[in-house]
Amino acid sequence: MSRSGLSKLCIMGSIVLPLAWVESAAGQSARPPDLSGGEGGWVHPRGTGFQPVPGSPSPVRQDPGHPFTPGRGTAWRIGDLSNPNLKPWVKELMKKDTDEIDAGKFAFQPSAACVPSGIPNMFSFPNPLLILQTPKEVVMIKEAGMEVQHIYLDVPHSANPKPSWYGESVGHYEGDTLVVDTIGFNTRTFLDVYRTPHTEKLHVVQRWRTINEGKELEVTITVDDPGAFYQPWTTRVRDQRGREPFLEVVCAENNLNFGLFDLGMPVATKPDF
Repeated sequence: MSRSGLSKLCIMGSIVLPLAWVESAAGQSARPPDLSGGEGGWVHPRGTGFQPVPGSPSPVRQDPGHPFTPGRGTAWRIGDLSNPNLKPWVKELMKKDTDEIDAGKFAFQPSAACVPSGIPNMFSFPNPLLILQTPKEVVMIKEAGMEVQHIYLDVPHSANPKPSWYGESVGHYEGDTLVVDTIGFNTRTFLDVYRTPHTEKLHVVQRWRTINEGKELEVTITVDDPGAFYQPWTTRVRDQRGREPFLEVVCAENNLNFGLFDLGMPVATKPDF
């Protein structure tokens, strides 16, 4: 039977996908892990974003001086600047942001303004994640907004990728794990909900696999940016299968964010027609 004949169609709601096949070292077809998550995709409970991994420098965590207590105190994610892995310019920039928030400024989050969160920040939010797998590409889509990561399988990186919001991602399967390597970022995104900046030297590696008999999805993320951190650091996110259908969510950049507050979107002072 031909390789195309072996392909299996996976139907989830109104989405029809060819389940990818890859060639093993022996030249025989082998089925990669199914990371789709079903109709509801994958979700993780609020407050369980980037978690520390033993043996690795910690990701930025909430500042103890600004405990995250929506409705009772600080409703913003404020980074702990005592993290010894942050380089001085990163701490200085984040401290300026914190000082402005303490003075009454809204704490910016890309998802609130419907702008790209970037990698790996898009995976820190609890919004459902749908993973589409084909023989040549894996596409990761977040339910809220246009958060999409394209991963091209079994190909090398471009010689000089043009910096972009989500970078250039290539991947391959290692047994039950999808390994994703991303470079070529611009500097317009943050790494996490604490608005930790990065440089164009950013290099992110993700390792995706299902655990607990396929009931959960785990991604281990390693962030290497010698321009922003003294050492690479690793974090982990675990998702559960979504219980609700994956929905279309309207989210578009605008100057008033549905009338809630102004995030600085440029507005013309006079009509151009």
